[in-house]
Amino acid sequence: MPSQCQALERSQPVLPLDLGRPEMQTHDYLRHGTASLFAALEVATGKVTGECYGRHRHQEFIKFLDKVDAAYPEADYPGEELHLILDNYATHSTPAVSAWLARHPRFHFHFTPTGASWINQIERFFGLITEGRIRRGNFASVKELVAAIKACIEEHNTDPKPFIWTKSADQILEKIGKSFAYAD
Repeated sequence: MPSQCQALERSQPVLPLDLGRPEMQTHDYLRHGTASLFAALEVATGKVTGECYGRHRHQEFIKFLDKVDAAYPEADYPGEELHLILDNYATHSTPAVSAWLARHPRFHFHFTPTGASWINQIERFFGLITEGRIRRGNFASVKELVAAIKACIEEHNTDPKPFIWTKSADQILEKIGKSFAYAD
């Protein structure tokens, strides 16, 4: 669910593509801070609910959970359960988060195995933001970075599409089994 994003300002502008030469950028940059992007992907539609925070603590995670709760009000989704796929970051399992979860019984957390974040489809969305906006971006402040991320989410949600697995469920489960065969 969360992704750390750095506001990096390149020391020189990106040089555009030219005949026989790829786009180029300098290796040096100035760091202007980070933002933590918390996001949830509705797997059936591809819609993303996201928010950036200055820190990555359980307090921000609970604020994000409140945002997801508001985006999917129980009155509009009677009897529906919300399943959130999370990594094993300590922020997701603090006593305060457990208390929040107890007060919101329609929410269910599922944790990916360590080293298997690739099975969480929101990670693919984080990759799209990184490839399309952040890696090639030039951000003189965290505020500029957050604005670019919000614009990317809004643009994505104008015509969201679900991610489609290219492997069958059996193939994915087999790969997970092989990945963790040596963990015993």
